[in-house]
Amino acid sequence: MEEVKLHIFSADTSTILNLDFVDCGIKAGFPSPAQDYLTDSIDLNKELIRRKETTFLARVSGNSLMEAGINDGDLVVIDKSLEVKDGDFVVAFIDGEFTLKEFRRDEENNCAWLIPHNKQFEPIKVTEENDFMIWGVLTYTIKQLRK
Repeated sequence: MEEVKLHIFSADTSTILNLDFVDCGIKAGFPSPAQDYLTDSIDLNKELIRRKETTFLARVSGNSLMEAGINDGDLVVIDKSLEVKDGDFVVAFIDGEFTLKEFRRDEENNCAWLIPHNKQFEPIKVTEENDFMIWGVLTYTIKQLRK
């Protein structure tokens, strides 16, 4: 199993940072004069954090989800209060290690799977014999595209 290291931080919602919000349906095609569409501001704390007490930020270390667009160095927002749904990306604890994977239930085989999105890694089968828990559900991924 690939060890994924997450550097976890509490979400600090004590500050407000209002950024200009462009509401023009930005397309990845022809340029649009976005300045003409500034309508409001947005507070990223309110946008990204639903429950302050159960929300954490983490920096991803590893590449087992790169084909899903979650890469080494990305910041992820994790909510521990959400009930996991099939297909959610989760921080899971299994047999003494934390990992970040897609969660899939397998009712037919009475197990679950932690699915990587990188062909170099195998899915992890989760059964009753494993020491297993879902620590939290990913709600957002934040990428840095330019330093």
